[in-house]
Amino acid sequence: MEKLFLCLFAFVLTQHCFMASLAMRITNSSIDESALLALKASLNLNADHVLSINWSSSFSFCNWIGVTCGIHHRRVRVLNLSDMGLSGTITPQLGNLSFLVELDLRNNSFHGQLPWDLLRLRRLKRVNLSCNGFSGEIPNGIGSLSMLQHLSFRYNNFSGSIPPSISNLSVLQTLDWNFNLITGSIPPEIGQLRRLKILRIAFNKLSGAIPSTISNMSSLEILSLPENSLSGMYLQTKDILKRKRK
Repeated sequence: MEKLFLCLFAFVLTQHCFMASLAMRITNSSIDESALLALKASLNLNADHVLSINWSSSFSFCNWIGVTCGIHHRRVRVLNLSDMGLSGTITPQLGNLSFLVELDLRNNSFHGQLPWDLLRLRRLKRVNLSCNGFSGEIPNGIGSLSMLQHLSFRYNNFSGSIPPSISNLSVLQTLDWNFNLITGSIPPEIGQLRRLKILRIAFNKLSGAIPSTISNMSSLEILSLPENSLSGMYLQTKDILKRKRK
């Protein structure tokens, strides 16, 4: 009798855990769907735009155009809305896509500032916001996105200075901020990005001396700094890079 009771208790406990896990999965999925619908609401969409039609609760959000979910947890992993003729702003709710690994919004007409909520996306590895109209300062806390490997903000209207916290992006390989309105100097902390291969911050409003720490970046292959008001060792650094390629 006692054995039967234990088996029954174990069965009930297993069912309870399963139902709790299922409920949590549904709740988390609802969070992702709500975040995507909030983004859709912030866009200036015509009725015949593909997102107006496809991004609907009539379909699973994992099947929406531009959305890729993980196989097991069914959470959004990739959001790729590049080259879709979109205009509008990024909503704070996008920071609820906690499993997001890649965000690609390039070649659209997004504008406005980046919400600080994006700094909660600690799994991000690739961010491409190039060729839009984003403005405002680059968030000081960008260094908290420690898994970033590729970061492109080229052809926007970002202003302010380069945050020193960028030194925390220890696995960053590409940093492309060409053609913006970034001011101030290049922080010497940038030399701590030992895995960086591409550094492009040309056509901005940078000033001051180029930090000598750049020449110590052993992985650097491409360096683009022209059309700023920088001084110092740019030509020397280019010679170092040439010798590396040989």
